[in-house]
Amino acid sequence: MSNGTGNRISRRGILASAAAAGAIAAFPARGQNGPETTEVENDLSHNIRRNISSFRALDWQPYFSDTRKGAILVDITSRALHFWSEDQTTYKLYPTSVPLTDDLTRRGRTEIVKKVVGPEWRPTPEMKKRNPEWPDFVPAGPDNPLGTHAMYLSWQYYRIHGTHDTRKIGRRSSNGCIGLYNEHIAELFGLCQIGTQVLLI
Repeated sequence: MSNGTGNRISRRGILASAAAAGAIAAFPARGQNGPETTEVENDLSHNIRRNISSFRALDWQPYFSDTRKGAILVDITSRALHFWSEDQTTYKLYPTSVPLTDDLTRRGRTEIVKKVVGPEWRPTPEMKKRNPEWPDFVPAGPDNPLGTHAMYLSWQYYRIHGTHDTRKIGRRSSNGCIGLYNEHIAELFGLCQIGTQVLLI
């Protein structure tokens, strides 16, 4: 993990990379309640630059009125997740993967509603329409796109989860969810509880 200055990639570059992966046609349109995440991260066989130039510690006060049940801030621009414990004695900062384009993510306030060790994965109904060849179910294990742990948000289909593909971290590589290294999601999983506040900016 580097704290050095990374290169920002333009929206044109993002869309070009997505098109190269054949992903644009599969992206859902933003609906009234935001896009439906596909939960599967983008193919990284092509080049996607990292951006952690703004990866730095933050204070919780500008973002939350309190830290009751703990607080998570996900900064899409800097590709970082910040955690503060309820008593504010614990602060963690993790690099993340973030959605490939702005159209694929949601911003705003939500909370953790479910925690799962060894998550299973099922495609959403819209995903199956677009990709009928995809499996209906992927069990927990090294091929699971949710990694070793997943924390489900109150927004349907959205999660903070691990990934077995470490190349994804620090990149715009997901189709909606926020990904962490498996060792980081395991640590964060232990710090969070049902009801932990989450804000995506």
